[in-house]
Amino acid sequence: MSSERTPIVSGNWKMNHNHFEAIQCVQKLAYLLQKEDFDAVEVTVHPPFTDLRSMQTLFDADQLRMKLGAQNCHPEEKGAFTGEISPVFLAKLGVQYVIVGHSERRELFGESDEFVARKVAAVQKHGMTPILCVGETLEEREAGTTLDKVKRQIRVALDKRSSDQVKSMVIAYEPIWAIGTGKNATPADAQEVILAIREEVAAVSTRPAAQAVRIQYGGSVKAGTAADFMRQPDIDGLLVGGASLDPTEFARIVQYRRHVV
Repeated sequence: MSSERTPIVSGNWKMNHNHFEAIQCVQKLAYLLQKEDFDAVEVTVHPPFTDLRSMQTLFDADQLRMKLGAQNCHPEEKGAFTGEISPVFLAKLGVQYVIVGHSERRELFGESDEFVARKVAAVQKHGMTPILCVGETLEEREAGTTLDKVKRQIRVALDKRSSDQVKSMVIAYEPIWAIGTGKNATPADAQEVILAIREEVAAVSTRPAAQAVRIQYGGSVKAGTAADFMRQPDIDGLLVGGASLDPTEFARIVQYRRHVV
């Protein structure tokens, strides 16, 4: 991890925690994390849409230093899109980060690279930061097409983004085959792909943008493995799924630096 890039650890709750559970979870997390944790690491929490208003109220009332995030949005501001959520709505709720192109959205709901690119643009248009997810399936990894896949995802998503816009965003590499499958990517595996992602950002945008953009690893990260991933020179953060539902476990992940030798 570069000392020039502020580490960012994000908790993606997926379809878990109603708003009562969300309040309890964040209150406990806030109790477990210290000022020095927030000084060293940016922390974002991404609850379901139905929790966001409660979270905004809690964050404001308790002046919490973690950042409020969303899991998804629609690229359009308004319209006949039943069940979808506008980026305008998210911005009004104090959301600062939005996950776009998560593998579950791409694989389960058929979101194309082009559709994800529209979301990136919409999120930035409304003053929020996209966390762009890229990654390959087990079949693609075994076929040796991992880098082809993630490079295409990067190229399409960053098309028409200025160098400054690229610098300000976050990219998350999430090997789909390592999410909830019992299979694990090694820190070296993750570093190899993330370095390739950074090189592709340089090719698509600029070298300064590639050096500035923060790239997370996401793939069944636990407290016991967080420090090993964060030792890698090109890994700037972690996108945490199931482990973020447990405030104690998530706090230990945020505090990974205590375990870095």
